[in-house]
Amino acid sequence: MELTTGGLTLGAIYALIALGYTLVYGVLKLINFAHSEVFMVGAFASVMAWELFGLTGSTPAPSLGMLVVFLILGTAVAIAASGATALTLELVAYRPLRRKNAPRLVFLITAIGASLAISQAVGVLTGHNKWKVPNLVSPNVVINWDTGFMGTLRLTDLDIGIILAALLMLVVLDLFINRSRLGMGIRAVAQDPDTAALMGVNKNRVFMLTFLLGGVAAGLAAILYNLRIGNIQYDVGFLLGVKAFTAAVLGGIGNLRGALLGGFALGLVELWGAGFFGNQWLNVVAFVVLVIVLMFRPTGLLGESLGRSKA
Repeated sequence: MELTTGGLTLGAIYALIALGYTLVYGVLKLINFAHSEVFMVGAFASVMAWELFGLTGSTPAPSLGMLVVFLILGTAVAIAASGATALTLELVAYRPLRRKNAPRLVFLITAIGASLAISQAVGVLTGHNKWKVPNLVSPNVVINWDTGFMGTLRLTDLDIGIILAALLMLVVLDLFINRSRLGMGIRAVAQDPDTAALMGVNKNRVFMLTFLLGGVAAGLAAILYNLRIGNIQYDVGFLLGVKAFTAAVLGGIGNLRGALLGGFALGLVELWGAGFFGNQWLNVVAFVVLVIVLMFRPTGLLGESLGRSKA
């Protein structure tokens, strides 16, 4: 049961990052491989903000009141940094290509190049060192349930917070996409960008909003990753980004609810596989399951496009 708990918390982080992939693909039909660095920038920005206030990896955990303040500060900084990075990518890297009607392969190459450039730039600035996240949270077990033959289910307050944060983010995004006027514009562009433009929808604004929403989700994932894992490095986004993209594909890329389902499924499969075969097989099991699922269901578990999603 501990593997299940760990899989759900890890899957929640995958799901939040996957939301950015699925949003951008659903609207622009673009695989934004630089999204992993959007997450990484948010993770570093929150740690830098905490260190400005004297918090380091060796300082004791703050009081409850200060903890809330620092969590709000770190979350706001991570979301702002990730959102700004995502918007910069859209304006600097992708918009000029759209104006020139560049082939999709050029967008893909640009995304990979932007990902490497951002990662290496942060690596140079941080000295390619691993950064210790300040000790903010000391997880406390709040659920300790002996299930019998299945083992003991242990959930800490941090585990519950991470899972609830992912669920809340999905609900907010889902309501925004399906119920708001701006969300209607996103769905219209996702379904038929040319017709949406003729109806008065500003495509560039929709693209910017899409990248911004993905950046916000990545910033939230960054803060949760910092609290859960405890250290970061300039290349932390690479494998996480690949797995988050895998989660988006597994759930049905272009589908918000599929991204959440895919994230949780991937996290569970990874840790269950590691528990059964050993930690060295963790990544192998995850990607083998992805291939098997797509063999029988190429559109993913919930393969419905963003433009056709229903409230």
